[in-house]
Amino acid sequence: NQTFFFLLGGELSSIFSRKGEVKRIHYLIILPKLELVEKFNKKLSLYANLSSDGRPILGLDVKDVLKMLFDIYDKAIFIPAHIWTPWFSLYGSMSGFNSIYEAFDDLTNLISAVETGLSSDPNMNWRIPELDNFSIVSFSDAHSPSVNRIGREATLFELEKLTYINIYKALKGENDNNKILMTVEFFPEESRANNFLCPICQKKVTLGVMSRVEELSKRKKDFIDPERPPFKRTPPLIEILAEIFKSNVYSKKIFDKYLDLVKKFGPELDILVGNVNKEEILKYDPLVYKALVKIEKEEVILDPGYDGEYGKVLIEIDEDADLTKTKINKTLF
Repeated sequence: NQTFFFLLGGELSSIFSRKGEVKRIHYLIILPKLELVEKFNKKLSLYANLSSDGRPILGLDVKDVLKMLFDIYDKAIFIPAHIWTPWFSLYGSMSGFNSIYEAFDDLTNLISAVETGLSSDPNMNWRIPELDNFSIVSFSDAHSPSVNRIGREATLFELEKLTYINIYKALKGENDNNKILMTVEFFPEESRANNFLCPICQKKVTLGVMSRVEELSKRKKDFIDPERPPFKRTPPLIEILAEIFKSNVYSKKIFDKYLDLVKKFGPELDILVGNVNKEEILKYDPLVYKALVKIEKEEVILDPGYDGEYGKVLIEIDEDADLTKTKINKTLF
């Protein structure tokens, strides 16, 4: 039996004009108590219909939302979401800002962390010096509650005790007793080839994340920040199973296999980050074992995405390989 805990939070969207330019940004807000949530919602309801959308749209400047939030509670958690997504984010190529300080001005110190989104990894964000003083986290949205969506990105914490204030301290880096251990990331690759034309329709594609990172970065591509928590890239478990068993993620066969795995070995994230005995997985199913080893070594084929199409992670497995000679790379990427 497991106990589940929930933070009181959600994602908001601000679409507003500043200095004659339309800005669109998504962000996460988390509060510790229901009475604070109710107080904040009452203020928000003056500007948006909160019941019309799981991610309410506000016509307010994001700085005004931030002021409103911290007037209610001075240790609120505010996290700009998926900060490189072209249309709705902090650094978005189509509607964002060129600097976090440009976006939030003298309120920038109130930000708890920044969130990578599916389209970037922590090391891509390390290249931006102005983010050095902000924690980098990864989460999954809840728009699609299928098992190949929830938890495909995650942040692992080490806390003295599981409380809101300790999570706040971990995000703000206030002490070593509460900290971020690592993040789990989806593969973020995209395509710059073909002169920014879609390979299918030949129309110009939206300026992608990698291009935007190159535009704003001040550090080289191979820059490593040893002070940052590690991260690991992996597809969701059900997508791994669908790939190696050549089936659809929504098929009963794959779902049954997924359920059997988590029943035998525990939560999906434990399986993906290596917190299970791989020798037992080898006995259970050699194909699953081989796939996890391939992913741990990043020996996968990346089929990049483009406008309207997500990239794919392809796993090629030699079913005749001698498993006794396979060495597992314990390094987190």
